[in-house]
Amino acid sequence: MSMIDPMSNAPEDPLEPGEVEPSLVTYTHVIYALHAASLLVGIVGAASIVGAFLFGIPSILAVILNYVWRDDVRGTWLESHFRWQIRTFWFAFAWAAAGALVMATVVLFFVALGIWFGVAIWVIYRVLRGWLNLREGRSVPA
Repeated sequence: MSMIDPMSNAPEDPLEPGEVEPSLVTYTHVIYALHAASLLVGIVGAASIVGAFLFGIPSILAVILNYVWRDDVRGTWLESHFRWQIRTFWFAFAWAAAGALVMATVVLFFVALGIWFGVAIWVIYRVLRGWLNLREGRSVPA
């Protein structure tokens, strides 16, 4: 049995390498749930999937939480999930903006709709794949 120095600031029960605080896993699930809620609003509501994902309060809150807790997951397997979630939001935003620019011309209206449809499918895929990997305790690809 080892003695613990009472003057030390080290935690009494340090995490093993690769382990993360269970609360951070819970936060990551909450962030995926917020993104999924926005997608669901877009699927069943009057909003488009992409519009609900980018401008819905749940997704905006999710991205804010990603940035707030990003330092807490740095160096853990959850860091890949935070990077995945942040990139999903911002790449979807960039593609949606590109679709809006294309839509500005009448000739390319259907191309813009195709871009937005593609972005919607891509966002749904990334939320599902990321969340499933999180549930299995795996990181996501860069």
